[in-house]
Amino acid sequence: MTLSEELTWRGFLNQTTLNDITELDKGPKTFYHGFDASADSQTVGNLAALMFDKTFLRHGYKAVMLAGGATSLIGDPGGKDKERPLQSEDTIAHNVASAEAQLRHILRGHEFEMVNNLDWTRDMRVLPFLRDIGKYFSMTPLVQRDYIATRLGEGGGGISYTEFSYTILQGYDYLHLFDTKGVTLQLGGSDQWGNCLSGVELIRRARGAEVDVITLNLIINKATGKKFGKSEEGAIWLDAAKTSPTQFYQFWINADDEGVEGYLKVFTELDKDAIDQIMAAHVTDRAARHAQTELARQVTTLVHGEDQMQQAEVVTQFLTGAKPIQEADEAVLVVIRQELPVAKATATGSILQALVDSGLIDSISEARRLLQGNALSIDGVKTDRENFEASDFHAGRLLLKKGKKFKDSILVELG
Repeated sequence: MTLSEELTWRGFLNQTTLNDITELDKGPKTFYHGFDASADSQTVGNLAALMFDKTFLRHGYKAVMLAGGATSLIGDPGGKDKERPLQSEDTIAHNVASAEAQLRHILRGHEFEMVNNLDWTRDMRVLPFLRDIGKYFSMTPLVQRDYIATRLGEGGGGISYTEFSYTILQGYDYLHLFDTKGVTLQLGGSDQWGNCLSGVELIRRARGAEVDVITLNLIINKATGKKFGKSEEGAIWLDAAKTSPTQFYQFWINADDEGVEGYLKVFTELDKDAIDQIMAAHVTDRAARHAQTELARQVTTLVHGEDQMQQAEVVTQFLTGAKPIQEADEAVLVVIRQELPVAKATATGSILQALVDSGLIDSISEARRLLQGNALSIDGVKTDRENFEASDFHAGRLLLKKGKKFKDSILVELG
């Protein structure tokens, strides 16, 4: 495929200033893509953006990856209904370092340049900036942009000059990279369209040159209609300390049938033939979750490495009952104890007390209601007993569940 064909097939394209997307096929350019540093880890939403970048890199484009060391100090008003609390410079510096490490890991194997916009804004003087840059921005289109108009309109939370200036700083980033790196293309998320246009307009007015922008489609969970990359516990992070490799693997293996083909296109580098084969097997036997399994393997390997993926896969087999818990070796048990609440019990101890002791349930009465509602199971078999029996334990352990998901389980060990 050409670059434009691959971007279209993978479903990346949202909006662009290009008259014809096939202009991308005429020869490599230098693009830049900025990443927010308001948190100390990127999420799977950011991963989609990085896979967008990798598509350009595979086709020979040069990349400048911009860490928002300055703009993250200001706060992006896009998608927010009120001001974000300002974070300290030390916090943002730490977040930038974390983001850079994750970007280098995900983009490994490709050459790219990393920059930080704090480097060219740290010593910026107010009057020259207002005279040389501010004069090119008209207030009328700025206040009409959706994310600003919403904040300024009736019922809106208002907007400070600090956040209002974010779009001007982002526009200046594009100008600086155009002047110093020869950047003529900016990539961004769909929520960044207005901010991206600030740079296009600034370069046109200040330099008389034409540059372009392409934004990435927001990835939607088709089963729920909500933004993809959230779980019941919150965002899915790339940092193993915030979302463990097992939790990460589980997120992907639980992907909805409606969206799994699209996720394979966005979050893996598998080609069309490979994905067509995976989907053919998936359609033949949906219950086997062949597509979700391959998706989980591919993305977990990309983010956490082959060894962590294999361990997450093995742990998942025990947590879902595909393998009996008594077959788990000590290395796997160490991970399971990190993933699940643990309770100690005697061979004929109270099932209800074990649930409370683990912290999964708050009270005996709540545990009893679950029991009466036929919601409890031991190693995948429903139980209506209040007490364990010695035969429940195999190799001194069992899995007690109050629902179908592995996060609703506890590991009970004799002791």
